[in-house]
Amino acid sequence: MSAPAEVLTMGRVGVDIYPLQVGVSLREVETFGKYLGGSPTNVAVAASRLGHSSAVITRTGADPFGLFVHDALRAYGVDDRHVTEVPGLPTPVTFCEILPPDDFPLYFYRFPKAPDLEIRPEELDLAAIASAGVFWTTVTGLSAEPSRGAHLAAWRARGRVPHTVLDLDYRPMFWPDEHEARHQVRAALGQVTVAVGNLEEAEVATGTRDPHEAARALLEAGVELAIVKQGPGGVLGMTATETVRVPPVKVEVVNGLGAGDAFGGALCHGLLEGWPLERVLRFANVAGAIVAGRLACAPAMPTVNEVENVLSDGFPKGDAAHA
Repeated sequence: MSAPAEVLTMGRVGVDIYPLQVGVSLREVETFGKYLGGSPTNVAVAASRLGHSSAVITRTGADPFGLFVHDALRAYGVDDRHVTEVPGLPTPVTFCEILPPDDFPLYFYRFPKAPDLEIRPEELDLAAIASAGVFWTTVTGLSAEPSRGAHLAAWRARGRVPHTVLDLDYRPMFWPDEHEARHQVRAALGQVTVAVGNLEEAEVATGTRDPHEAARALLEAGVELAIVKQGPGGVLGMTATETVRVPPVKVEVVNGLGAGDAFGGALCHGLLEGWPLERVLRFANVAGAIVAGRLACAPAMPTVNEVENVLSDGFPKGDAAHA
């Protein structure tokens, strides 16, 4: 990929080991499927499925699962040139239980340390980061050094140009406590132009669970666009001049774990297309709903036509209020 990536993501990667038996505890599951995993990696896959050149900055172990990551990225059309090995650390695997409609426990095996937390500032391609159409990072990457320093170096090189995104992506098992996560997130918000997360993640970042208050706090912290996903409450998007709420999409949930990554890839698509905020959120919301109705994450990411077909079937418009 000689031209700058339209979407460049950075952070967590691994192999998802998902049960092929739905509604059964891991204690009883006998058959599993192996899939590419890791939130920012899945966002890159989702963006590729939507027609964008994408790449990911991450690290794997020097093992067969690490080779699988490269194979899968290439199969999905994602540039893997920034994916390097860390000798001595295994590529992480993640198990989940699929207990629809709303219970999907995750079990992360990232011991003794995940290679993706060994991303180092001196190894970054700063030119690629600065030139990407969208640069997507996650809060998980701030949970340990040297990854935290690498993220700060990347943001300095980028200089807060649009669209610099922080996925609030709070996973409590990666942090000593919520207070430390909030401290790191608040320091990061002044480095990015877009923040996106669910209610729990927004609360960690801002200290409030009220979606409007959280969005305003994110704007006050320095972002230009704040997006708060509210599950059955829909999605709230806010800028300094506009507030948009998009209602939820009804779907029979099979596995809700990849919905946020599909939303992220679709958000990248809408930002790159320069769409109005309401259209961006409607498109992203439908993409997330489509994946929630499928088993896996990366293989489930929808195409533009799949999303547009759902929208054309009468998905209700959000109520837009302009400040």
